[in-house]
Amino acid sequence: MKHTSYLALKYLVVLAWSAFVVFPFLWMLSTSFKSANGVTGGATWLPWLQYEPSTAGWSALFGGPGGVNILRPYLNSVIVTLSASALSLVLGTLAAYGLSRFTFRAGPVRNGDITFFFISQRIMPPIVLAIPFFLMLKTLGLLDTLTGLILVYIALLLPIAVWVMVDFFNSVPRGLDEMAWMDGCTPVVTFLRVILPNAMPGLVVAGMFCLIFGWNDFFFAFTLTFTKVQLLPVSIVALNSSVTPWWALSAAAIVSVAPLAVLAFVVERFLSRGGLAGAVR
Repeated sequence: MKHTSYLALKYLVVLAWSAFVVFPFLWMLSTSFKSANGVTGGATWLPWLQYEPSTAGWSALFGGPGGVNILRPYLNSVIVTLSASALSLVLGTLAAYGLSRFTFRAGPVRNGDITFFFISQRIMPPIVLAIPFFLMLKTLGLLDTLTGLILVYIALLLPIAVWVMVDFFNSVPRGLDEMAWMDGCTPVVTFLRVILPNAMPGLVVAGMFCLIFGWNDFFFAFTLTFTKVQLLPVSIVALNSSVTPWWALSAAAIVSVAPLAVLAFVVERFLSRGGLAGAVR
């Protein structure tokens, strides 16, 4: 009896929490199919059901009346986010492996200080880096270009990759390196064929963090671009006018969140940290 009550309570809590999490998305979905009157006029009992469906919010995302065309900004965001995340993950993984397996000394500076230096770049307010990045890209002729944004995003995402991967590499036993060396593997082969596969959960976590931070960035996408290049967050803000178009903003929110939600479901199975089971003989 106690076991049954415990299960019932557990499922009740899970259902309540699931409803709490999903409800905002259902509200956004219903709002995206409302007209201006459907949003401002209100409903008698059920605001997410009692309305006349309209596609005005979705048409506004593709150049409809009072809207903007988000297709090109969407593609730009995909290119910048994927490119910067991939390069940051590669460079960050190599740096993290070096910080985890080798000892560096430069006066009083040690490995821990170097790792903290990386993550300290994320502690600074973005406004501190805005002018240096602007002047750097202006000098290189990369203002308002995808290449310039990719370089800036690499600088922003690299500390995240290093910070996450150092911790995961530290959790991989050093005995794996030594056994691989005894079997004749070079350090590079050891890293690629032995250590990296066992750090796959870390790669997934670091990659997810990079994608999330890169995809959601608005500040640098706004300050370092003008007319030639526009990313999705900036184009969504452009939907605002004297009257807030909640129907269009809800549709834009769903479109912008969907890729990350799908990605989270796809990579969820890789987040298990049981990859080291049986790795040490």
